[in-house]
Amino acid sequence: MDEHGGNLDLAVRLYGGTYEDWIDLSTGINPYPYSFGNIPERAWSCLPTAHEIGNLERIAGIAYGVSDLLTVAISGAQTAIQMIPLLRSQGLVRVLSPTYSEHATAFKNSGWKVENVSTLEELNGADVGVVVNPNNPDGRHHQPLELLNISSSIGILLVDESFCDLYPELSVAPLITDQSESIIVLRSFGKFYGLAGLRLGFALSGKNNIDNLRQLAGPWPVSGPAISVASIALADREWRTKTLKRINYESAKLDQLANQSGLKLVGGTLLFRTYKTDRMNEIKKQLIQQRIWARFFQDYPDWIRLGLPAKPEHWHRVRRALVEK
Repeated sequence: MDEHGGNLDLAVRLYGGTYEDWIDLSTGINPYPYSFGNIPERAWSCLPTAHEIGNLERIAGIAYGVSDLLTVAISGAQTAIQMIPLLRSQGLVRVLSPTYSEHATAFKNSGWKVENVSTLEELNGADVGVVVNPNNPDGRHHQPLELLNISSSIGILLVDESFCDLYPELSVAPLITDQSESIIVLRSFGKFYGLAGLRLGFALSGKNNIDNLRQLAGPWPVSGPAISVASIALADREWRTKTLKRINYESAKLDQLANQSGLKLVGGTLLFRTYKTDRMNEIKKQLIQQRIWARFFQDYPDWIRLGLPAKPEHWHRVRRALVEK
């Protein structure tokens, strides 16, 4: 399997301790999750109805600026990533890289030819082009009209907007129409709302693509508890505003600590920061001594990605690891 953040079991296996001993900063998940009340018993005991799923898709459509008829709920953006290669016959997919590795893996596993490219223009002529916007792990981003224009020279442009809740102005979703068959947008619920365990995501596209994805997803594509929580969270604009303000502050705070340690910012989003260092072994050792698990990259051995600490004690340990040697 591909390397990912969130693999805290690897930290425990390699360096000891228990899960509770470690601070997991290897993901880009909001450490301040959406707070929800009691989930109705029906959400646990009954299969979700088509009406309930449709209502969630309506609420998501409003949140993302598209029609509910062009929105399909799926059990996590990762599930959608594995479904996309099944929409068309095998061909050539070009992936704007470096980026989230599961896109290339999903197409390879489905028999597609995969090429990694470094510029948006190099996607031209592919049967499928993949762009993560804003990108993980370096935060590179593109304007919506850029993406819409280049989609005309590609069979399907797949735009992964898993971190676009942080930057709604970058979303190409509001430009999607009923006839938008050359563009598919993926949205993740769990990252921004800090509820990755719910396993919920959405795909947005023209009607034919959505109909086909809905067939692939099956009759119960999301859980009752996910519907219950997300239907409230996606409509909670006050929480969104407060959360964006908070993580803006926390992200700047992390950059300040990294700068004091001599780490150079490569890029990232408000939920994760990617740095470059020529002291990787030393930095890694200091983090591990404090039982802090970060994201490291085999192809970029001088890069390190850190998520946001959740508690004051976590911030103290990060400071001890990076600054107070």
